[in-house]
Amino acid sequence: MSDIKKENLPPGVVLRDHVYDGIYEYDQKLPNWWLYTLYGAIIFTVLYWFYFFSTQVGKSDEQRLTSLLQEVRAIQMANSMDDLTDDLLWEMSRNPQWVEAGRKTFMTNCATCHGHNLEGGIGVKLSDDEWLHGGNPLAVRHTITNGVLEKGMQNWGPVLGDKKIAELTAFIMSHHQPPAQ
Repeated sequence: MSDIKKENLPPGVVLRDHVYDGIYEYDQKLPNWWLYTLYGAIIFTVLYWFYFFSTQVGKSDEQRLTSLLQEVRAIQMANSMDDLTDDLLWEMSRNPQWVEAGRKTFMTNCATCHGHNLEGGIGVKLSDDEWLHGGNPLAVRHTITNGVLEKGMQNWGPVLGDKKIAELTAFIMSHHQPPAQ
């Protein structure tokens, strides 16, 4: 390397003594902004890995996708209130959003007679497999909608509406197993 090149350099710039194909190599420290970006990316990567993969606090992509698909299916079910079948009500009873909504309705309107754990009381026990008015989901929905006036159960159809009754049916049926097919 010639001394002329070293003299023409700005102050603080250092060149290495070797040349390759006429190209000189600088020997400088990286700028602080670049180093901060690099160290920040490394710290972010470690924290991200720890949050999602080590502690299992954050939802994985699969868990988020499953949750979103359940929401989509719940919306589809809500739009099919006119075409309710036993199979659809059984499917609703396995959807956490429908079950939770039904639980809230149950605790508000039904728990005083049927107990907080469906154990019965004034009203019949709903957690066993003995049904007085039919144990399939459509029969349970019909009983909720029309009531059993001779036994003191009012008709909840006008009070709750179709969607809440379907949620309530889903909650009750979530405590039972669908029949083997």
